[in-house]
Order: sequence, then C-alpha cells, then structure tokens
Amino acid sequence: MRVYLDNAATTPIHPKVLEKMLPFLKEDFGNASSIHSFGRKGRVVIEEAREIIAGFLNADAGEIYFTSGGTEANNFTVRGIVKAEFKESGRKRIIASRQEHRCVKDSVKELKFEGYDTDYINTLPDGKTDIINSAPLITNDTSLITIIHTSNETGAVNDIKYIAGLLNNKDIYLHTDAVQSFGKTVIDVKELGINALTGSAHKINGPKGTGFAFIKSGTPVSPLIFGGAQERNRRGGTENVAGIAGLAGAVLLAKTSMNENWERVNALKSAMTNGFQSIDKAGIQINSNPDSSPYILSVTFDSRFYKNDAEAMLMYLDINGVAVSNGAACSSGTYKPSHVILSMGKPIEDVNGTIRISFSADNNMDEINFALEVFKKMSLKFRRQA
Repeated sequence: MRVYLDNAATTPIHPKVLEKMLPFLKEDFGNASSIHSFGRKGRVVIEEAREIIAGFLNADAGEIYFTSGGTEANNFTVRGIVKAEFKESGRKRIIASRQEHRCVKDSVKELKFEGYDTDYINTLPDGKTDIINSAPLITNDTSLITIIHTSNETGAVNDIKYIAGLLNNKDIYLHTDAVQSFGKTVIDVKELGINALTGSAHKINGPKGTGFAFIKSGTPVSPLIFGGAQERNRRGGTENVAGIAGLAGAVLLAKTSMNENWERVNALKSAMTNGFQSIDKAGIQINSNPDSSPYILSVTFDSRFYKNDAEAMLMYLDINGVAVSNGAACSSGTYKPSHVILSMGKPIEDVNGTIRISFSADNNMDEINFALEVFKKMSLKFRRQA
C-alpha cells in the first residue's frame, strides 16, 4: 500500500474538474482577449468563473482577479496594496504574522529592502498568531496588515474577524492568505471585514497554476505583472482559460461537499492523533490543537527521546509507503528549519523532528491505520537508546 498524506502541498485533480477543462485545452483554444467567436467562448467561461467564486465568498464579481496560483496572488495583493497606498498617502508600514507562508514572508522581506517599514506579530505556542497583543504594533503609518487564515504547517486558524475589529475607523488594509482554508470551510469576506484574500485551485482538487485574489472594491492596488489590460488592467497576461474553468469546477464541487468533507477528515485526524498518543504519548508532541483545521496535523518527535533528522525521517516514511512532509522548506537540497515551527518557541532539535500530515476526503481509515504502523516502526528506528 502507498498512502498520500501530503494534501496541504497539493491534491489530485478531480475527474469532473478535468472534464470541465478539456474543451479549453483542445477545440475551444481561443484567446479570451480576442473579439472573435473563438475568444468569446473563453471570455464567457472566465466571467462565469468569476461569478461562481464571488458568490462562494459573498463578494462582488468585479472584486475577483485570476492569477497563476496562490504565490502570485499573495505577491500581487501584499506588494500591490502597499505600493499603491504609499503613492496615495505616504504610509509605508507593514505588519505580518511570523507564521506566514514563505511567499508572503518573502514579499514583506523584499518590501523592507525597498525601504518600507516592517514589523511582526508573534506566534503563540499553540501555533496561532498573538492577535490579542498585536494592537500596540498598529501605528498611524501602518498601511497593511497581513495574517494567514489557516497555517499551512500546523492548521492553526487565526481570528481574522477580531483583528478586523481592531482596525475599525483606522483606514488600514487587511489581507489574509486563505490558500489552506478556501473551499474547505465557509468564508464570508464581508463578515470577516477584510480587504484582500487569496486562494488556490490545486489545494481543492483543481489544477495547478491557477489561483485568485479577492480585492475589495475601493482598495488601492498596483499591478504586479505589466503588459496587458487583462483583469481590468491589474494583471497583464493571457488568461489561463482551462485553469480558470477548473478552478470554478473545483469550487462548485467543494460547495456541495464541504460539510461532509470536513466531518470525514476530522474523523481521520482524530484517529491519527490518538494513534500517535498510543505510540508514544510522552515523546510525540501534538502541535495542532483540537480547534485547528481538520485537514492538517503537525507532530513533533521530542529530541530528548528521538535522534531527529528531518530528511532521513521523510525518506524512511516514503520508502515504507507513506508520503508526508515536514515543517520545513527544502531548496536546492539544502535543509532550512521551518520559520513557523521556530516561531512557536520550539528548539531547532525539535523542529528537525516535526512532521506535517495533511488529509483529504479521499483518504480512508485503512490508510490511517497503515500509516500509523509505519510511524510506529519509524519511532523505534529513530528512538534514542536509554
């Protein structure tokens, strides 16, 4: 048996989604910016998709912008809002959480290099952003606050509505990266009180290379990509009609099965959590709290009991049929400890033994039981000798 438990990284495309995409990869190949009939077919699909996503978020269709994925959407919103607001008001201060996905973290870092002021909200030991104590960071020069909705590493869910309340009458823009929550839980952008939100298709059984940004009407934003009038002059480049059709198809599927999927993966996560506690209650720490997303479970093998080696652990699991990831980024073969897990206060030795298991509704209990048996064997292999 081979078990795929890395659904926070990507999910398989659903057959019904692929079915919606295929015509625009074959006979309906026209450029959606063309005025002839070939192009108009693509334009209709794009605008219908915009309506579908807007309705799903309780937004207006004109507030949805299509991108090449979550990374571009986050770069577009964070950099675009900050730069546009600086031109309008001169404000140049950005506040971000320490648990942001790297595409947001690095966008903020790059803005700092460009002369903008930056500050960070700390992470609590349970993985949530310390929103309660964030108020002193907010100044008259603050233009944007960006806080991830659901952590891609621990599944911790942040109270975005609360921080939006702190910004009442402050004319400060609020962005949230919802890549790990979009299509999995109800999100109402009006209720949250946000100015910008980002999502991605391939986390919900849609195609890779397609995402979107919600930008509330009236929010200033500069383009990230120039060279065309597409997306109302805010995102140049020929639209990916097939990808956008796939995104809309994935959203429609999510809409009909979201609650059922939530309950299913919640049961899988509970079984996995109980299984780890049975393997070693003292030596395996559960990082994901009960109120975290059921789609993500983060565990840490305590370095007092285990000889942690992130890459060796993942390789062992993969060889034995279990695909997961760890709370770290690997680039060009170089291991980099996770900034998210470090921000929770864990020592580097424990960070090196942190593993992320992420579920989908396609997983089943047999797979969970199989994976737990492999984890049990791994725990014996990496256990320190008394």
